[in-house]
Amino acid sequence: MTSIERIRNVAIIAHIDHGKTTLIDSIFRATRLFRENARVAERVMDNNELERERGITIRAKHCSVEWKGYRINIIDTPGHADFSGEVERILAMVNSVLLLVDANEGPMPQTRYVLMRSLRLGLRPIVIVNKVDRPLANPVGALHKTFDLFVELGANDAQCDFPVLYGSGLHGWFVRDLEKDAREGMDAIFEAIVAHAPKPHGNPDAPFLMQISTLGWRDHIGRTGTGRVLQGTLRKGQEITRLTTRWAHACWQGPTHATESADWEVNGAFAERINHVWVTRGLDMVPTAEVTAGDIVTIAGPKEITIGDTLAAPELEDAALPPLEIEEPTVSMLFLVNSGPLAGRDGAAVTIRQIRTRLERELRTNVALRVEDIGRRDGVKVSGRGELHLAILIEEMRREGMELCVSPPEVITRQDAAGRLLEPMEELTIDVPVEYQGIVIEKVSRRKGEMTHMYNEGNGLLRLEFHIPTRGLIGYRGEFLTDTRGLGIMASRFVGYGPWAGEIVSRGRGSMISMDTGAATSYSLENLQERGTLFLSPMDPVYKGMIIGEHARPNDLPCNPTKRKALTNHRAAGKDHTDGLDVPRRLTLDTALEWIAPDELLEVTPKAVRPRKAVMDAEERKREERRRAAAC
Repeated sequence: MTSIERIRNVAIIAHIDHGKTTLIDSIFRATRLFRENARVAERVMDNNELERERGITIRAKHCSVEWKGYRINIIDTPGHADFSGEVERILAMVNSVLLLVDANEGPMPQTRYVLMRSLRLGLRPIVIVNKVDRPLANPVGALHKTFDLFVELGANDAQCDFPVLYGSGLHGWFVRDLEKDAREGMDAIFEAIVAHAPKPHGNPDAPFLMQISTLGWRDHIGRTGTGRVLQGTLRKGQEITRLTTRWAHACWQGPTHATESADWEVNGAFAERINHVWVTRGLDMVPTAEVTAGDIVTIAGPKEITIGDTLAAPELEDAALPPLEIEEPTVSMLFLVNSGPLAGRDGAAVTIRQIRTRLERELRTNVALRVEDIGRRDGVKVSGRGELHLAILIEEMRREGMELCVSPPEVITRQDAAGRLLEPMEELTIDVPVEYQGIVIEKVSRRKGEMTHMYNEGNGLLRLEFHIPTRGLIGYRGEFLTDTRGLGIMASRFVGYGPWAGEIVSRGRGSMISMDTGAATSYSLENLQERGTLFLSPMDPVYKGMIIGEHARPNDLPCNPTKRKALTNHRAAGKDHTDGLDVPRRLTLDTALEWIAPDELLEVTPKAVRPRKAVMDAEERKREERRRAAAC
């Protein structure tokens, strides 16, 4: 058992794609965690298939390394804003953080958010300026912006006096001084952690106390909880008291809300037994019989364990800790049974009971997710932290062989005490070449975005900052990449609720809707491509009400993509000459969710995503439109 004096618990925090997981790869190599001849994949901490494909960390992961007699527990945290709530809870388990900043981009929106949470908890970050060997890197400028951010967020003098390292996580070297030190090895990082990250607080001889920060699930065992032992010793089979707490009032007002001043209360005390105890050694979860203060451990036994629960020795009945914040959803969608004619062709046609069962399994560990029964026999309402949060869930379901239909994402609104309608707001940061600033500002302004700052980065890029409703960002990311020829970088973070900004027209073009069922023909598609952008190729199956493309005009266009050329006995010169078909625009799950309109659904199967009208029959759609017009 390692002495508490030689334990360091740190989390790596940064904006998305600033190099957290790649840095951990270099740490593993430097500490010789793997054999010399072992074949190790890149981004080894991203062990989920979706994480590897998308290049992002979705769920926080824990590992540990040994260096000169010290055990360093490291937590790799998500960088995307949709998973930021998990980062908040992770910070309760550590005593310091490694703040990664890209030497080119500098601090970004998620950098601000995670740093703010760290400073409020009293942590003293170690700043690492990463990717200093990249073209256009400006490590000194990035450091100055980071220091300004510390001051802006109210850091005290001790926190502003942070240690700084420069280097490249990809190539495995970090130094204190770019000019004098040799650019090789990772010792500078380990020395900084040992010297500047405090040892865990807690008396190993005191009664046992810990708080659950994250949840997991193991088949045949059930729900697991992970946290740091704050004091005392825990043994396998030990009896403990589980104390549950709650906020006395609904106090969530966005991530800037100071929950320390909110009232909370204990609402339950339960006698439990710890049946399993695990610690992390390297990348592996190792069962152990005993852990002590300072250790980050995973336990199993209590069936109803949840985020923020306090586990204490029986004599500590009044030792409940304040509850941890669980982020509230901001976006919702309907998950419906696939009712299209092609249901069951690509995967397993599921019933509403099977959809509910799958969502209940997800709720065991995904605490930011909400599932609500809205009285429909064919579906439920699912709410999450953002489009990506829900898209990841849908992607996991389709890879399990399930088929379903989902509605477009909608923001969750609320009312204030005066009865005003409020909606979620975002802080949007855009880095864009100077020549594209006009189209970006125009498009964001149409979506009710208000510019707050504009900076010239000095390298041909402008940084634009906006305050914009979450509604305004739905469907804009693909349009933004098109407008900037793929050269723009866009990032956003939820900052709370604000007054309703008014009507937003997010899509200015209509849909091309199939009027027949069958296989698409090249003869018909060649004529239709002049009317808009097609989503399918010849011989792809279509059905009535399915959307086959985007119309060039605002109105919907009914069409017949299955029409064949009439054959005759006559032949004329030039009649068989064709210009050919354009390459269709293939919709991915993410782009399709952004594209579909409020009266449309997305059919998701293991092999395809197909946009369609919610009401597939054309005559029924007309009657529905007349009813809505009469109601207005």
